[in-house]
Amino acid sequence: MTTEFSTQSAFTKTQIDAVRDYIKKTWKTLTRSHEHLLESAQDAKLDHQVETPWIIYISPREDCPNIQSVLERSLSAEDVSRIAIRTLPPEAEAIREHGLLYLPGSYVVPGGRFNELYGWDSYFILLGLLRDGELDLAQSQVDQLLYQVQHYGTILNANRTYMLSRSQPPVLSLMVLALFQHTQDEEWLRSTVPLLEQFYYYWVVPPHLNPATGLSRYYALGEGPAPEVVFSERDEEGRSHYDRVKQYYQRFEIEDYDVSLYYNRDRDELTNLFYKGDRTMRESGFDITNRFGPFSIDIIHYAPVCLNSLLYQMEQDLAQINDIFGNQELAKQWRDRAKVRRDRIDQCLWDEEQGLYLDYHFQTEKRRNYEFATTFYPLWTGLASEAQAKRVVENLSLFEAPGGIFTSTRVTGNQWDAPFGWAPLTLIAVEGMHRYGYYKEGDRIAHKFLAMVIKEFERRGILVEKYDVERCSANVSDEICFGYSSNEIGFGWTNAVVLELLAALNRGRGIAD
Repeated sequence: MTTEFSTQSAFTKTQIDAVRDYIKKTWKTLTRSHEHLLESAQDAKLDHQVETPWIIYISPREDCPNIQSVLERSLSAEDVSRIAIRTLPPEAEAIREHGLLYLPGSYVVPGGRFNELYGWDSYFILLGLLRDGELDLAQSQVDQLLYQVQHYGTILNANRTYMLSRSQPPVLSLMVLALFQHTQDEEWLRSTVPLLEQFYYYWVVPPHLNPATGLSRYYALGEGPAPEVVFSERDEEGRSHYDRVKQYYQRFEIEDYDVSLYYNRDRDELTNLFYKGDRTMRESGFDITNRFGPFSIDIIHYAPVCLNSLLYQMEQDLAQINDIFGNQELAKQWRDRAKVRRDRIDQCLWDEEQGLYLDYHFQTEKRRNYEFATTFYPLWTGLASEAQAKRVVENLSLFEAPGGIFTSTRVTGNQWDAPFGWAPLTLIAVEGMHRYGYYKEGDRIAHKFLAMVIKEFERRGILVEKYDVERCSANVSDEICFGYSSNEIGFGWTNAVVLELLAALNRGRGIAD
């Protein structure tokens, strides 16, 4: 793998090699397998009494006694004494003690407090594993997500019991095809089709489908406060995220939505619908932002640009897979679905006046004027026209920052808004601009992000979850008011995006990657 760089770059080969070495070593530290079962089961996001065991749940569709025996043989006697293996109840509501959901193979976790397999993180992690030649681990990463669809009904937010009721942005078909490019294993690819279709239909029937528009929404199925939030998202005064939200509602007038749907001011209580919106915001992967109003609680009433772009991609991917197997009629059906979705996106989510893709409110039948970096998703998936892509790129200045791109144009105290920037959104914007021929703009953003990450790596010796792209700094905790304020170390998708952006810049110079 070549790592030649022009002297005009903001970083040198020596600097790049140091980051690459860190990333290569980090895949191992972020890997979880049966041998790491006790480590995997531990969860900093829940209250846990020291003397009580960590619980692992096995799907009732499995041979649970046999799996328990296999797991126990993989562990020391001491580790076995600190875990409890149980069969998952058929109904999630019956779970009284939360725990880890069993997966049969190895997988890579994001890092820090995120010590489990995440849905959309895994796509970016997969790209990094493939780029780094970790093919066996890449194969296993995808297989664990397919296993979730088969045994837990969908790809979960993460493999913990308290996340059984919500998924994450659908990137499974992208993962399957990315892996297939390397393996060319047609028998395996064929085996994924029923599970891909099952996961697709999770998103395109109610409650995720809005029948009036034919577009989909995020919609978590659970009720009440999210268990991991109650314990772990607390500030220095011990107030939970929900406490801080209630205080915000008491102090400020909100015009973005009808607050009475979500908060009873007289009783100072959050409503059941608030918790539904809160869980749904977490299903979207963007926790937290004011993209759908304060705390994104009104997300249940929106068709989001990101979700519908990804479903368009999934339809195109299923068409491509059917092409591989010579199923021309099925491939055409999937492409027809994609075309219908693109037309609906054009009608509801494209704002000609703004020159941006914006989220659409079902009830008011209006787009929300909240500029967000997901406007690059339609370029990334190829559903934008040349004219639409040009308009979006002309608006790049709204998002461009010294360290890459702002997540949104608003400073709200939330981590998925300005001044913060994130690796996955950076990659999506860069690849989206490249797809439509805007190499100068895409390369500029890639250079900025890499320069920031490498500078912070030299200062701290680590890669982290997110950055302040205004100050080009990894010190973000003091700026985050809601949710969790830590900046987790690892970090799976940052590692991967660094490798992908370096490869993209190499390709632009005609250098093999």
